[in-house]
Amino acid sequence: MNEALQAITKGISDKFGVETQEFRGEVTLVVPPQKIVPVLQTLRDESGFDFLIDITAVDYFPAQEPRFHLVYHIVSTTTHQVLRLRALLNGNSPTIPTAEALWPNANWYEREVWDMFGIKFEGHSDLRRIIMPYEWEGHPLRKDYPLGYEEVQFTFNKDEIMVKKPHPQDRT
Repeated sequence: MNEALQAITKGISDKFGVETQEFRGEVTLVVPPQKIVPVLQTLRDESGFDFLIDITAVDYFPAQEPRFHLVYHIVSTTTHQVLRLRALLNGNSPTIPTAEALWPNANWYEREVWDMFGIKFEGHSDLRRIIMPYEWEGHPLRKDYPLGYEEVQFTFNKDEIMVKKPHPQDRT
């Protein structure tokens, strides 16, 4: 980690009590969900991280708690430094404040995360499906979502698949 980024992360850590992690040159701040907006705002206003690249999530069910890690990627367009923030969320109905007031493009990212993972963003202006059809039930990227898929046919299981596979009747 370079000295400038180290000073920024130390300042954020001292001010908000967040954990800093570094792995292979990538820096991550682990932020409590209730502090995510103030941390993001401080990084934007005081440290020059002026662009939100992405918001996504990871579901670690059933392997670990907290179940969800909400991941923000922000960048400074002047120094070209990238910073990752993780907010750890428990439970089956996780919620976190929206970052929409800081970055308008957060609207679409948050809608995608809600649609795929079911993480609700408090204060979001229009939290509705963006990828799945409106009538869809559930959130497909959750680890407890039922798969319901057709098994892929390979040479070793061809005969077994062909027996289960529906075939159109021959027309005469």
